[in-house]
Amino acid sequence: MRAAVIVFPGSNCDEDAAAAWRLATGGEAALVWHESTDLGGADAIILPGGFAHGDYLRCGAMCRFSPAMRAVAAAARAGRPVLGICNGFQILCEAGLLPGALARNAGLDFRCETVSVRVEAPSAWTVACGPGAVLRLPIAHGDGRYWLPPEEREALIARDGVVLRYVPAGAGNPNGSVDDIAGVCNPGRNVVGLMPHPERAAERLLGGEDGIGILRSALAWAAGAARPEEALRA
Repeated sequence: MRAAVIVFPGSNCDEDAAAAWRLATGGEAALVWHESTDLGGADAIILPGGFAHGDYLRCGAMCRFSPAMRAVAAAARAGRPVLGICNGFQILCEAGLLPGALARNAGLDFRCETVSVRVEAPSAWTVACGPGAVLRLPIAHGDGRYWLPPEEREALIARDGVVLRYVPAGAGNPNGSVDDIAGVCNPGRNVVGLMPHPERAAERLLGGEDGIGILRSALAWAAGAARPEEALRA
């Protein structure tokens, strides 16, 4: 299975994401510059972390105009797995591929630590982890406080659109995200954004392997091992 890792000016987790994908899945990973519309026939797309365009205007705001995002949106509509990690999550929200927004952390501090998150619902990037699994994953962000209006949040929760939550509730929330939300998905469940970095938890020697299940989930999803209706009944 081949992944395309989109590289924006200021991305700094692109090589890490590609290396973790290869390690976790045994598949290929190619770096795709943001000015290209050719994803090279990729089966999955990853938008990595970093500070795209220097986080000017708002984090991820300028990226929605990159030519590559037209190809990413088309891939999302076609049902291919799309993952946004940290800055990639911000970009997916700015591009309208995911609901909500990422604001400055509560306390206005930059958080760089390892947190616990619980898998709340199946998706293209969580189905292999199992419901209720608690993962230890690194974070590194200053704008990770997820927010959306109450009525939209209720709709998101009602359709099981929250895929990861920080645990324990409240005390385990590093940035003030509403309802302890650490990751969400689109209605088709193939597009996922999350603030923790699974690519930094793919080797035991480097601190843990809990991110491997997230990356391997795309394999199961693409193979048809789980689709929304089956996964939600599991």
